[in-house]
Amino acid sequence: MIKKHSRFYLLSALLGLFTLTLMPTHLRVVASYPYIREVVKTVGGERVTVDALSKGQWDPHVVVPKPSLISLVRRADLLIINGAQLEIGWIPPLLQQANNPGVLPSKKGFLDLSDHFDLIQKPDSISRAEGDIHPAGNPHFHLNPVNILKMAQLVSNKLIELDPAGKDLYTQNLTSFQAEWQKNLDRWSELMAPLKGSKVIEYHRNLDYFLNQFGITVIATVELLPGIPPTTRHMMDLIDLIKNEQISLILHDVYHNEKSSRYLAGESGLPMVIIPHDIEATPEVVSLETLYDTIVNRLVQK
Repeated sequence: MIKKHSRFYLLSALLGLFTLTLMPTHLRVVASYPYIREVVKTVGGERVTVDALSKGQWDPHVVVPKPSLISLVRRADLLIINGAQLEIGWIPPLLQQANNPGVLPSKKGFLDLSDHFDLIQKPDSISRAEGDIHPAGNPHFHLNPVNILKMAQLVSNKLIELDPAGKDLYTQNLTSFQAEWQKNLDRWSELMAPLKGSKVIEYHRNLDYFLNQFGITVIATVELLPGIPPTTRHMMDLIDLIKNEQISLILHDVYHNEKSSRYLAGESGLPMVIIPHDIEATPEVVSLETLYDTIVNRLVQK
């Protein structure tokens, strides 16, 4: 005969097991960058936990594979990367050390966003003489805010594939996000309209997708070549170029040294504008919406 306290503990255990079966599945998602993390949080809602491997103020090309990052990848159900070889220097070592076969490329728990976008500036040939070029093309496609809509759809599709029971939630979250994001796109397009046709100089070509979307032309870069600082001759050529072209701005990111861009701005009289590339890259960028709000506001106000 089962004693009362034994029956109580047995009933408690059964209730606990029943409660666990009713709790929503939590997919453990790891994203290479904060902007991907925010897309996943928006679509995945309460059914996912998601971490970013890098921080927004960091150079996205360079992340140190620390033990804490290895641990995140080891426990992940899904790894989502920007791709186009932007993470080529640090994702492969992380995958090797994490030893999680479920999130390797070609596995169901891996998503390379760049596979689903048409990339610009694909080189005709690959040579170290051309600097640190990306063989697949310019990898900074997320900075066109229109592309966020497609990313959200890709994330939703992958979450549904891994967690079919969450389909209704993922679909509902995606639909709500798409409607709100389209309002943002309309607002940004209206604000950017007066800048259509203008010309700019960038330090590094990380804003081209955004500029192309709004009809702004990049005339030159402060970098001599990708990843190669400017020479004195190159700086003199840029000053001459500015004299002959109606260039309006010099654009600089948060992770390259500002010295050359500031010198060029001082010599030419053009404003130099710091442009964030990801969430947390500058203090006011705390979400996907504020990332593009900040880019638009900094360009329009100059």
